[in-house]
Amino acid sequence: QVKLVESGGGLVQPGGSLRLSCAASGITFSIYGLRWYRQAPGKGRELVAGIRTGGGYTNYADSVKGRFTISRDNYKNTVYLQMNSLTPEDTAVYYCNAYYRSEYWGQGTQVTVSS
Repeated sequence: QVKLVESGGGLVQPGGSLRLSCAASGITFSIYGLRWYRQAPGKGRELVAGIRTGGGYTNYADSVKGRFTISRDNYKNTVYLQMNSLTPEDTAVYYCNAYYRSEYWGQGTQVTVSS
């Protein structure tokens, strides 16, 4: 059974930081590409960041470039999203996604940026 479990969300003040984690099980983690998406209230799901299997290639949405960093640890079967300089516009449910021949999603973790 494949499981992706996000953690690390919460309430943070503008300008603050959070690190999200997504732990995977039931897949050969190292061969999967990994992405973080987010969905704000009343909006569609948005691709935030992606990282390929070896970790050498990453891509980011323009809105988070320079503030967010995606990384992966293939020994811990975990993908991370370090989020700095958070703004209220970053408020959303954040989902991790693993893709290879199939695609899997986590259940999401809420990030709220508010003073």
